[in-house]
Amino acid sequence: MIINFSIRREWRLSMNKYAKQYKEVLQKMMDEVMETQMENIDRAASLMADAIEKRNGVFGFAPMHAGMVIEELVYRAGGLAVFNHIVSPALQYDHVPIYRTTEFERLPGHATILLKNSKIKPGDVLLLHACAGRSAIVVEMAMKAKEMGVHVVGIYSSKYAGKMTSLDPSGTMMQDHCEILIDNCGVMGDACIHVGNMVQAVAPTSTVIGTYIANTLVILICDKLLAKGIEPPVYRSANLDGGLEYNAKIMEEYKDLIHYI
Repeated sequence: MIINFSIRREWRLSMNKYAKQYKEVLQKMMDEVMETQMENIDRAASLMADAIEKRNGVFGFAPMHAGMVIEELVYRAGGLAVFNHIVSPALQYDHVPIYRTTEFERLPGHATILLKNSKIKPGDVLLLHACAGRSAIVVEMAMKAKEMGVHVVGIYSSKYAGKMTSLDPSGTMMQDHCEILIDNCGVMGDACIHVGNMVQAVAPTSTVIGTYIANTLVILICDKLLAKGIEPPVYRSANLDGGLEYNAKIMEEYKDLIHYI
């Protein structure tokens, strides 16, 4: 068996090049978020810490892949127990055919139904994540929640959303209805790496940067709760001895704010 080590070496160098580019793009975005968005992240954390102190709810919503950022916050080891996820069965990965999820994202009235059947109420905080901020479901969710007296925080990409038009009948964008906006500093179309002569880029950034923002929010919320003399209700890993018992006590103490059990 003859192995062409030259070809293999070129392949490894090529792969390393693209992996390095992706890391550099993500690092640059994280740095930009840190340099330009910390004030808004801090404001959002204050809203959420105040809500928890007043025994108001904290909710999150995002469709499909954008929803992974919200899922990072819900029932998570090292995460706050009081984050709740508004879920649509029509926007889950087991929906077949999966391309219909795009149609449901653009369906007027969908968000109104979800809000009506959630436990969200005036004074609560709703975190939305949508890079483009144009789909009917996120526009309507932000608009209706704001009308209810809910504090709405949005994570989006100003570079992306700023060049899009609304897909909601109102003609508005998600960011038009948010009390606080956090820019993920992402690029048009989300993906960032062009491999070879490919026209379409690969390697999206919004999940990595979004979870960075989400966990930064958790850190700041905990810091603010401690300053108020409140022990933050943070889950322990169930894989640690005593983890389940520890978490059960938190669930009991905060059962009025936890709506997923």
